[in-house]
Amino acid sequence: MELWRFQRRLTSLLLGWAAASIGTGLVLWRGDDPLRRGVGEQYAGWGVINAIIALVARRPPAQANMLVETAARKRTLSRLLWVNTGLDVLYILGGRRVMRNRGATDARWRGRGLGIVLQGGFLFFFDLLNALALRRVD
Repeated sequence: MELWRFQRRLTSLLLGWAAASIGTGLVLWRGDDPLRRGVGEQYAGWGVINAIIALVARRPPAQANMLVETAARKRTLSRLLWVNTGLDVLYILGGRRVMRNRGATDARWRGRGLGIVLQGGFLFFFDLLNALALRRVD
């Protein structure tokens, strides 16, 4: 698979996750349960951010010097996916910390922490699997 097709597939998947997160977040946010509202806030917020990232990354590459640009873009994308994989671990740990600290006495904060853990968990596997798959891209 060529790099541009890989990147289009990657951003399409991220946009799908973003749309599902926003939709789920808005449904959960409207409920009366503070835990659900907290999860909903995180899902909607992360969904918006992921949609912006995916839309920016969908722009096509310039045609000039395509071979050199492809190699550079592949290195940049690989580095980005690996850095994000590490950051995702920090998101999960941070969400867990929120659940244990502020969430110990406040259900809404517990929901926010849980939302961070769930979003970070998805993104960890998304980034890790795509970083590994990128190695097979020409």
